[in-house]
Amino acid sequence: MKQSLALFLFAVVAASVAPAHAQLLAPAAQTGSNTGEQPLDRIVAVVDDGVILQSELDDAVRAIQQQYASNPGQLPPLNVLQRQVLERLILMRLQVNKANDQGIRVSDGEVDQAVNRVAQQNHMTVDQLRGAIAQSGASYAAFRRQIGEQLTVQRLHDSVVRDSVQITDSEINNLLNSPTYKAGEVHLAHIQISVPAGATAADIQAAQTKAAEALNAIKGGMDFNAAAIRYSDAQDALDGGDLGWRRMDEVPPAFTDTVAAMKPGDVTPALRGPTGFTILKLVGQRQPERQVITEYHARQILISPSELITPAQAQQKAQDLYQRIVNKHEDFAKLAKADSTDDTTANAGGDMGWFAKDAWGAAVAQQLSALKPDQVSKPFQTEAGWHIIELLGTRQADRTDEIARNQARQAIGNRKAEQAYEDFLRQLKASAYIRILVPELRAPGQPDDGTA
Repeated sequence: MKQSLALFLFAVVAASVAPAHAQLLAPAAQTGSNTGEQPLDRIVAVVDDGVILQSELDDAVRAIQQQYASNPGQLPPLNVLQRQVLERLILMRLQVNKANDQGIRVSDGEVDQAVNRVAQQNHMTVDQLRGAIAQSGASYAAFRRQIGEQLTVQRLHDSVVRDSVQITDSEINNLLNSPTYKAGEVHLAHIQISVPAGATAADIQAAQTKAAEALNAIKGGMDFNAAAIRYSDAQDALDGGDLGWRRMDEVPPAFTDTVAAMKPGDVTPALRGPTGFTILKLVGQRQPERQVITEYHARQILISPSELITPAQAQQKAQDLYQRIVNKHEDFAKLAKADSTDDTTANAGGDMGWFAKDAWGAAVAQQLSALKPDQVSKPFQTEAGWHIIELLGTRQADRTDEIARNQARQAIGNRKAEQAYEDFLRQLKASAYIRILVPELRAPGQPDDGTA
C-alpha cells in the first residue's frame, strides 16, 4: 500500500477542499475483539438531532496517529488528542447538517471524480485504491461518504463566502497605497486560542491562561508544531498550525507590523484578535521580484465547421488558405477579413494584439513556441476549428503592477473569506445543541448542559 488511509484522506482535502477549513477524518470501520465478538458502541456526544459514536472517534484518532507514525512525539497525550479530534467531528457534523438544510448536494459523479484524483495522486487505479482501503481494515463505502461530506462542506464554505465577501476597486487602491502595505511573502505557523461568541470575562481569562501555557511550553523547548497540536483550537491544529506561504497583504492588518518586524524562527507573544488569542511563528520569508513575462503579437485565421461546412471541408479550406499565404504570398490580413470565422479578430485582419503565451489556450501556445517572427504555422486543430497563426513579434513586458493589483484583490478576498467563515462557524456552534457525554472528553471547565 502506497500510503495510509489517513494520507489518502489528506489527498482528498488538498485536491478538493479549501485548506483553511479542511477536516481530516477517517471513515468508520467496524471493530471487534479477538474472539470475534462485536463490542457495544457508545454515544460520546450529541450534536443537535444526531450523535457521534465512540467508534467514529476511535477511527478518527487512529487516522491521526497513523499520519504522525514517523514522529509520534509531536502528538499530545491521548486524552487531549481525543478532545481535539472530537471537536473536529462535531464541527464537521454541524457543517454537513447546515449544508443539508440549505439544499446543498454533491452528486455521485462528483464523488467519483474526487476518488479518481486521490487514486492518481497515489499512482493507483481506483480498483487499487479500493483494495488499499480494504487492506487498512476500513470501508470503501464509508471512504466515499466522507469524500462526499468534504465536498459538501466546501460547497457550504463557497456559499457563505460568496454571499458575504465583496471587493471594490477603492479597497484595492487603499491597500496598495497604504503606508502599512508590505510586499513579499511569509511562511507562518499559528496557535489559535479561541473564545466563544459572547465570551464572558471568565472565558477570556481562561483563553489567556491557555495561551500563556502554550508560550511557556514553547519557551521550555517544545516544538511549535507540537504545541499547536496540543493547544490550538484552529482547524489546522492537527496539521501543526502550518499556514504555509502567504503574501504579506494576506496577513490580518492587526498582525502585519508585528510579522514585518520578525525574523525567521521568531515567535510572538499571545496577540489579542477578534476571535481570541493568536501566537505566530515566522518560519521563513522571501522578497517579491519583478514580474517580467514574454508577450506575443500574432494574427490568426480560424475556419470553424458549421451547418454549411463540414469538418473535412473546414480542414481543406484551411490548407488552401495556408498554401495561398506561403506559396502565393497573398496578404494574410485580407484573407483573414474575407474568410476567418473568428468574430473577435477577423475585422482586424486576424490581429490578436499583444498577449501572454497561454492567453489563447495551450494549442496556440504550443504553435507560438515553434514559430519565429513573420513565420506562419501550418493549419492545426482545436475545439473551435482549424487555425493558421502568424507570429508578428515578441516583447518583454513588466506585469508587476498588474499582478500586484490582482494579488491585492485576492488578498482582500481571502482575508474577508477567512473572517466571514470563521464568524459563521462560531455562530453555527453557538446556536447548536452540543452535549459531550463522556466527562474526560470535555475541555477543562466545559459544562455538561448542551452548551459546548
